[in-house]
Amino acid sequence: MRWLLRLVGLVVVLALVAVVSIMMLPGDRIARIAADQISSLTGRNVTMEGDTTVSFYPVLGISTGQVTVANAPWSEAGPMFTAQRLKIGVEPVALFGGDIRITGLEAVSPKILLERAANGAVNWEIGVEGVAPSGQEDSTAAPSNPLALTLDRALISDADLTYVDHGTGERIAMPGMDFDLRWPKYEGTATFDATLRPAGQPVQVSGHLDKVGNFIAGGVSALETTVAAPGGHVTFSGRAGVQPQVAGRVSADLDSTARFMSSLGVAAPEIPTGLGRALGAETDVTFTQDMRLTLRDTTLTLDGNRLTGAADVDLDGDKPRFNAQLNAGALDLSGLAADDGAAGASGDQGGASSGWPKTPIDAGALALADGEIALVADSVDLGDFKIGKTRSLMTLTRSRMVFELRELQAYDGTITGQFVMNNRSGLSVGGDMAARGINLETFLSDAIDVSRFAAKADGDLDFLGVGNSLHAIMNSLSGSGTIKTGRGVISGIDLDRLMRSGDGTGGTTVFDSLGASFTMKNGNLRNDDLLMTLPLAKAEGEGRIGLGAQDIDYLITPVLLEGENRRGLAIPVRIRGPWANPRITPDLEKAIDLNLKEEKEKLEQRVREERKELEAKAEEEVNRALEKELGVTREEGQSVEDAVKDRAEDALKEELFKLFD
Repeated sequence: MRWLLRLVGLVVVLALVAVVSIMMLPGDRIARIAADQISSLTGRNVTMEGDTTVSFYPVLGISTGQVTVANAPWSEAGPMFTAQRLKIGVEPVALFGGDIRITGLEAVSPKILLERAANGAVNWEIGVEGVAPSGQEDSTAAPSNPLALTLDRALISDADLTYVDHGTGERIAMPGMDFDLRWPKYEGTATFDATLRPAGQPVQVSGHLDKVGNFIAGGVSALETTVAAPGGHVTFSGRAGVQPQVAGRVSADLDSTARFMSSLGVAAPEIPTGLGRALGAETDVTFTQDMRLTLRDTTLTLDGNRLTGAADVDLDGDKPRFNAQLNAGALDLSGLAADDGAAGASGDQGGASSGWPKTPIDAGALALADGEIALVADSVDLGDFKIGKTRSLMTLTRSRMVFELRELQAYDGTITGQFVMNNRSGLSVGGDMAARGINLETFLSDAIDVSRFAAKADGDLDFLGVGNSLHAIMNSLSGSGTIKTGRGVISGIDLDRLMRSGDGTGGTTVFDSLGASFTMKNGNLRNDDLLMTLPLAKAEGEGRIGLGAQDIDYLITPVLLEGENRRGLAIPVRIRGPWANPRITPDLEKAIDLNLKEEKEKLEQRVREERKELEAKAEEEVNRALEKELGVTREEGQSVEDAVKDRAEDALKEELFKLFD
């Protein structure tokens, strides 16, 4: 018993000595020990500067001045981590070895630099099984042990994070971040709540990560997170890894897409109404190590439009490449026309009275990606145009977008062909289209606000326009086309009455067929072969339609058919003025030229003859008056002038002869 008491007493004395020794160690000495331990665990040099203090109650902890953690050996950008102050609290058992259990961590104004080398190595892989301290694989180095620690709570304030990818040249800086992290068990769940300010406004990122140890070791763990910012929020629920690997469900609810993107530091484009000013989304997402993103079971709500489908995106290249299939019901894109109208209404940018909008068109987005999108919609409302069942394929290649119209039902007919937007060397638009069975009355009413023509039409068109605004494009249009109709009606003019009496006001013309070809140049459409057949007549047309200026100058010449009991009569009709209010009047001068040509020539000949007779009579009277006044007599065929000249010569001779008398 005595030896037992002595042994217990020895243990107590040793314990007291150990505790006193620890308490008597200076702070800087403990700081060096701690730095050495962290360096050995991470493989990175760690330094702690400034005043260092140690606390033993209520927790064992250390408070340091500036802390620096070295970067990977291959980096030349400076330390990976620096902080003005660092406070760490640990369980006392950490003094005697074993896993590190951090009860508290607080960092003030840390600066974190994350780098990815051109060969794919990253500087944040430290102390992970099978990975060398530099983050590069090294088969000759002995494997290091996993970093065994837990974290009851970490508070980080005013942190600056910089990410640099030396392979792509990408650089991202996020200043002023705050973090609140809880990780009580190494293989357990970590919860996080962070405030980021990539563009000055706070962005909240919160959620939890399961099996953190497995995640650190390169495995895949369950992850749920929400990103909330001014303008809306995005939620992810699924699994993720550091490789990177992601699989799960993404939900988005953005009441202002532009504001949300701006909050994330992404330049917000001008989004037309109907294409996602407000956005909702649900999709199953998968992202793999080879930088491939897949979206399945996707539902998009773009303002009032709802689309479903799937997409694949390849991000391993100079720019993304995508392939998507989208299905929509009634697609309302009338906001596109409304937005153009609003832009044109300011100043003299557009509107019916001032021509097409001059608002610049920014087509730079055509260079951001390459790929294909197949779209099927029950109907499409474009504001100015109403389209029915639509099947189209959009292909984007090096800033050139081609819309292949595989099926487009519109205005009781069908349209096939392609429409092209090309921004490789300035913006141009063009197309090659064929229309069959189009209702001209509704189409022309929507297209150019003309509702006088009612007929079913077939047509072919190829066109090209160049410019950075709709005004420039319409004023540069070139191309050609044809149009052919069956039976139809022209409102506002009765050609039969016009031919009978010259009255071209009011009425209706019913025609059996109409055909024409045309060319376009500098925004002007020219036609010289229009032919319209009517029950008792025919009409030919020629003239100009200003597609850029939105005006018309066109002449229609109706002629009665042969065999009628009336003499054929042609009274041309001139259509002239702006599209919104053209004037339709008979061209009487042209009518005279066409119908009274012989009479006009006879009358002109008679007038010439009568004028000649009058001139001869007047000349005779003048000559007689001169003879009387001058006292001369004309010989036959002699003019008064010659007679006067002869008389003057004779008088001069007489005077000369007198000089010799």
